[in-house]
Amino acid sequence: MRLALATCATVPDWEVDDRVFHAALAARGIDAPQMVWDDPKVDWPGFDAVLIRTTWDYQEKRDAFVAWAERLAVPLYNPADLVRWNTHKSYLRDLETRGIPIVPTEWLARGTKPDIASLCKTRGWRRAFIKPCVGATARETLRFEAGDPAAQQHAARLLVNEDLMLQPYLSRVETDGELSAIFIDGELTHGVRKVPVAGDYRVQDDFGAKDYLIDFPDVPLARRTLDAVSRTLLYGRADFLVADDGLRLTELELVEPSLFFRHGRYAADRLADAVAKILKSC
Repeated sequence: MRLALATCATVPDWEVDDRVFHAALAARGIDAPQMVWDDPKVDWPGFDAVLIRTTWDYQEKRDAFVAWAERLAVPLYNPADLVRWNTHKSYLRDLETRGIPIVPTEWLARGTKPDIASLCKTRGWRRAFIKPCVGATARETLRFEAGDPAAQQHAARLLVNEDLMLQPYLSRVETDGELSAIFIDGELTHGVRKVPVAGDYRVQDDFGAKDYLIDFPDVPLARRTLDAVSRTLLYGRADFLVADDGLRLTELELVEPSLFFRHGRYAADRLADAVAKILKSC
């Protein structure tokens, strides 16, 4: 059984979270080399299936990434249609229409020139947050006080080339962090709390944030979020921030999320078992 683990050429050397998963695959007799997704020399048809893992450069070349996923002639997990849908954060609008609470959002379309200060005033947001609709690892995000001209400049620069989201800044991220629910083959396997360094909002370990195993505090909401996709998923991670009125979904990661196997060895084994079952049926 041959499985390609899709990665990118720029994964940092300190990223070791998937090693326990690699060991679980090997223990099941699965040959699973890591292959760079945009390397033209890779013989993708030589594999029985492809599992997306650390393709963490796609945000700079989303169109090429989606095209790669859609032209693969072997089974891809999660599938290409989900790759297209889930790599632009407009999917959050779809989930909101299905009853999932998201952070209130003004959607700023590429090529437009919105007045950021006016939007914040209308919404009653004293502090706000800008982030790209295609992004990862806090790329081009900005926390700001409403009325700060730097926010208008930031938005104007980015809107030339991409869509943006304008949201209220949920300051409890600095103390409560971001809460993640990890699902493998339909089961909530573990929860993780990611806490930024003091005064920061970035919850990625790239910026010194720490993460801890938790019992996810609202399992029904996490389950409703995954169920709102209305299809079976091999893996997924739902990320939430704490607002004054409860948890709000910030991301539903169905393409290349860290699954925090360091906090959930059972999750690595469950994913390896699910992959083995898929490969045997190919």
